[in-house]
Amino acid sequence: MSYTEDRAAWFRGQGLWTHVPEHEWRDWAWQLKHRLTTTRQLEELMELTPEEKAGCEHANQKLALAITPYFFNLIDRSNPDCPIRKQVIPRADEMVVSEGEALDSLGEDEHSPVSGLVHRYPDRVLFLVTDRCASYCRYCTRSRLVSNAQDYNFHPEYEQGLQYIENHPEVRDVLLSGGDPLLLSDRKLEQLISRLRAIKHVEFIRIGSRIPVFLPQRITPELCEVFKKHGPVWMSIHVNHPKECTDELRAACERLTFAGVPLGNQSVLLKGINDDVEVMKALVHRLLRMRVRPYYLYQMDLITGGSHFKADVRKGIEIIRALRGHTTGYAVPQFVIDAPGGGGKVPINPEYVESLSDEAVVLRNYEGRKYRYPMVTGVPSEVSAGSMGSESAGVWGDR
Repeated sequence: MSYTEDRAAWFRGQGLWTHVPEHEWRDWAWQLKHRLTTTRQLEELMELTPEEKAGCEHANQKLALAITPYFFNLIDRSNPDCPIRKQVIPRADEMVVSEGEALDSLGEDEHSPVSGLVHRYPDRVLFLVTDRCASYCRYCTRSRLVSNAQDYNFHPEYEQGLQYIENHPEVRDVLLSGGDPLLLSDRKLEQLISRLRAIKHVEFIRIGSRIPVFLPQRITPELCEVFKKHGPVWMSIHVNHPKECTDELRAACERLTFAGVPLGNQSVLLKGINDDVEVMKALVHRLLRMRVRPYYLYQMDLITGGSHFKADVRKGIEIIRALRGHTTGYAVPQFVIDAPGGGGKVPINPEYVESLSDEAVVLRNYEGRKYRYPMVTGVPSEVSAGSMGSESAGVWGDR
């Protein structure tokens, strides 16, 4: 399917749930109630591969199966390699644990002073407020606790978390995550945000959510009023492929933006899904048109059973190099590896610095051409200009 095809026409062509009245289809509670959660439900709508069938049978031991009708409509049911299909339908590969993989690959538990709160960085905390999502990504970093398929028995402790934040004035930034915070009711979400807003040293409130992608119907006028009232609340959404950039997602992003919510996007580099320059370029351009700034491109975390998703780090560097200078800087995300074991996010960039000394830094631009930037200060400009010469002040080319 071409990225430029009309989305509404493609939806009609799917022919699924066309009997559902529009007011029900647009109701996020209806979408949640009618999620696909069993092998039998999937097989009524599509032919599963043997690998998918085996993965579905194993899912409840690792990470529950759940797909909203809206997001299922994006799947190409005739193509086992469909990038949407591979993200949400389990495969037998999930049963294979490879070297270096771990249940808690980011070491969150050892940085958790109270249940549901991760304090890894000096001035900010991660506040896990639920273990549920609208749909479950098969590469989920928190598959150990999300959906509770592994009997992790996670229960958010709101009051403990809020008290910890209140008692630690160094915390100026709180990220609500989970699970997905936007699955909480408007009332519960407003209570949490208002409590955080009342803490004087908390300057920055963020939400990490894939709800706009899985369940854009959840972005209601009432929810947007909560953000208007207690803003600014920043939000990072999670889009991995251009096929996810539907009219419904665009409209949800507009509602959030008009409510004063600055939007960024976090993608995960996934093998066979978006580890391709043209796919990623199409994605970041679509995001900008939806008022969403590409923020992070993550190398996939080392979760158990995730090796079939792991792309080559060099491919991520290649993608950044292909974007830098060839499109607007707003479209270029920061490629990062969240260091295994709790090291935090480490930026991974193409090499643009050829050499660095007290005299000068030698740079290589996006075209591969070299430039010299002098570091010496305090030299009269007429002397400096005469001593540098035109060659050292300009382009070296490939010399």
